[in-house]
Amino acid sequence: MKVEILELDEKHARFILSGVTVAFANALRRIMISEVPSMAIEEVFVYENTSVLNDEVIASRLGLIPLKTDLDAYTPMDECDCKSDLGCAKCRVLAVLDVEAKERMTVYSGDLKFEDPNIRPVSDGIPLVKLEAGQKLKLEVYARLGRGKQHAKWQPVSVSAYKYMPTIKISAKACDGCGKCVEACPKAVLELKAGKVKVVKLLECTLCMECVKACPLGESAITVSGDNTSLIFLVESTGCLPVSRIILEAVKILERKISEFEDKVKAVGVVEA
Repeated sequence: MKVEILELDEKHARFILSGVTVAFANALRRIMISEVPSMAIEEVFVYENTSVLNDEVIASRLGLIPLKTDLDAYTPMDECDCKSDLGCAKCRVLAVLDVEAKERMTVYSGDLKFEDPNIRPVSDGIPLVKLEAGQKLKLEVYARLGRGKQHAKWQPVSVSAYKYMPTIKISAKACDGCGKCVEACPKAVLELKAGKVKVVKLLECTLCMECVKACPLGESAITVSGDNTSLIFLVESTGCLPVSRIILEAVKILERKISEFEDKVKAVGVVEA
C-alpha cells in the first residue's frame, strides 16, 4: 500500500491510496463517517422558552452544531461504564444558554457557555433562533462523545469519498486534433496545443466520458478508464477534529477490527481442530 498526500490542512485532505482493494478503501471511508467519535449535544433541558420556535426545534438545531472535540479527555458513550442516561464526567460535558432580549436579536451558537473550554462550537456564528424584545431562552445541554452510526450529528466528516485514478489514452495516429473533446470536458482536463490533445489535469477527471462521446472517432482516438487499485480520496472535516486525526483514528479502528476478526477466526479454527 502506498499513500501520496496531494493536499492537507486542518479541514481538508486529498490523497492517493494505491495498492489496495476497493473493499479496503470503502471500509476506511465508512469508518471515517460512522465510527470515529466526536462531540454533539444529546440532551437538552429547557427551563424557559418564549421564542417563536418550540422546544423540539431548538433542541434539533442545538444537536446539529459541530463541536470541537477532545478525544483524549473523554470516553465514547458506547464504551463508558457509567449507568446514567445523562452520562458522566468521562463521556459528557455541560453547557448553558441564558439569553433575554432587550431588543430584536439573534441567538447564536457562541452564546452557549461550556464548562470545558476545550469543548465549544466550531463556529460562534451559527444562528439558533431570533428573539423579540422581552423574549427569553434559558436551557441546559449535555454534549456527549458518540459515533455517526448512532446519529448523523456525530459524524466528524462532511465529505468522505474516493474515485478511481483516471487513465486517459490519446492515440497520436487516430486523433486529428479537432478539439471537440477539449471543449466537451467539464473539468478542463484536456488541452489542445499545436494541433495535439494533451492531458493537463489528470486528477481532475471524473470519468464522465463526455470527451469520448464528443470525439467523432470515439474510442479509437481517446479512451478513458479508471484504475480500481489506485484511488483518489477526498476527506473534509466538520471542524470538530483535524482531518489528519480523523484519518488516523479511522486507521486505528480498522486495524482493531481486523485484529479482532483474525482472533475470532483463529479461535474457531482451534475449536474445530
